[in-house]
Amino acid sequence: MYSFDIAAGSKAELYRDLHAALDALTAGEDDAIANMANAASLIWQYLPDLNWAGFYRNVDGELVLGPFQGKAACIRIPFGKGVCGAAAATGETQLVEDVHAFPGHIACDAASNAELVVPISHNGRLIGVLDLDSPARGRFDAEDAAGCEALMALLGPRIAG
Repeated sequence: MYSFDIAAGSKAELYRDLHAALDALTAGEDDAIANMANAASLIWQYLPDLNWAGFYRNVDGELVLGPFQGKAACIRIPFGKGVCGAAAATGETQLVEDVHAFPGHIACDAASNAELVVPISHNGRLIGVLDLDSPARGRFDAEDAAGCEALMALLGPRIAG
């Protein structure tokens, strides 16, 4: 149904191509779950060295598991707890090189060593967070954070409901 030419070149090219693919997948679709599911699948397929890629949704002030790729995960995370909860509470991207050094880290998968969590907002309202885990310490950098923030800026209005 969809065929994407995702660059194997620079990280900037990768995120540019992911942005175009996510735009094509979600344009004109207003179902939040379908859009999150396709986004999780796309990210899982094209970003290397991940062991989990998915979403937690803001449901009545608590993060609740949404569409994802990877092992079974924690279902509910309070704001302020763990990396996802910190991103939800502060509204700021959390780039954690070593999750074992993060105070209050929630270990849903013991194989995870690095994490990137990007809050997703629309019109000043937190919709949820994108959560990426990797077994490689230091896997994520500022370029990954910026690339994922751009992806979530595109997706936010398409999952706002």
